[in-house]
Order: sequence, then structure tokens, then C-alpha cells
Amino acid sequence: MARTREFDTEAAVSRAMELFWSRGYEATSVRELTQYLGIGQGSLYAAFGDKDGLYRAALERYRTTLGVAALRSLEESADVRAAVRTLLVERVRIAVEQGGRGCLLVNAACERLPGDPSIGRLVRDVQDATREALTEVLSAAAGRGEIAPRHDPGTLAAFLITFLNGLLVSAKVTPDVRALEPLVEVALAALD
Repeated sequence: MARTREFDTEAAVSRAMELFWSRGYEATSVRELTQYLGIGQGSLYAAFGDKDGLYRAALERYRTTLGVAALRSLEESADVRAAVRTLLVERVRIAVEQGGRGCLLVNAACERLPGDPSIGRLVRDVQDATREALTEVLSAAAGRGEIAPRHDPGTLAAFLITFLNGLLVSAKVTPDVRALEPLVEVALAALD
């Protein structure tokens, strides 16, 4: 008879997400994970397969919490410039927390690619969803005359995602919102 799991896997994934986010995949040992989560190594393996399985679960949790919230706020705003500004600035504010831990997905891309194709797919899926949402918002804004028609909305959305990725890496180097926020204004000039 199989033993019932004696810990909350959802809470474990959330806590693991925080640890991976602040330390990275390679710098986080299984021993540190089990101590931080308060579970045995056997329980970790039974629930997630291995450290890699827990890492993927943590990335998915990040995607379904912070990623979905960012898209929702983008889609709910009526003013395109305010929506894009909020998206970029909020991502920066989250990235500079705890001494500049960055974005978990961008960190994963920097640490695990190109050697881990499944992480590449996950990061690409999140970026594609964000780009598609931005493209829709920018297309609607272009139709209302709110942004300059000189750029294709899809290309503009791709530029903003690329800018955001660089901004999130910069947040690890310079974890100071005041230093990074003015860069958002420069990127918003692409909407003119």
C-alpha cells in the first residue's frame, strides 16, 4: 500500500519557487531544498521525481501566478501607454526585490539555455503569450489612433518583450527601480 503524502505539494512548490528564484537552479542543492521545504529527500523524489521536476513545477507556478497577473492587468487597461508602462514597471519592481533577484523565467533562460530544450519551450511559451497579448492590445490601440501606425503591432510587441528581458537582466545588475524606470519611458517612445 502506498503511503499518503504528508506535506502540501502546492505550498512546497511555492516555497521552492522562492528558493530557486533567489539562488538559481545550480546553486540550490537537494539538501537545501529539503531543509527549506521541511520534507525528506524521499518525499521530494516521490512527489516531483527529482530536483529538475521540482524546478519545472516552480517555473510553472511562477508562470500561472505572476505571468497571468501581468497579462490580466495588460488586458484590463483602457489606455495603451499606461498599460505597457504598468507592465514594464511592475516587472522591474518585482525583479529588484531581495537585492535584485530578477525574473525567474529570464533567470532560467540565462542559466539553463541552450542546454535544456524543455526549459526553452516553457520560457518561449510564456514570452509568446505575452507577445500575443501585447500585439492584441497594440493592434486595438493602433485602430483607435492611440499609437503611431509606422510599426507593425507584432513587431512592436516583440521589441517590448526583448526590451523587458534586457531590463530584467539589468535589474539583477542594478537593483534600483529609480535607475531603471526612466528606461521604460525611452521604450514607450516607440509607441509615438
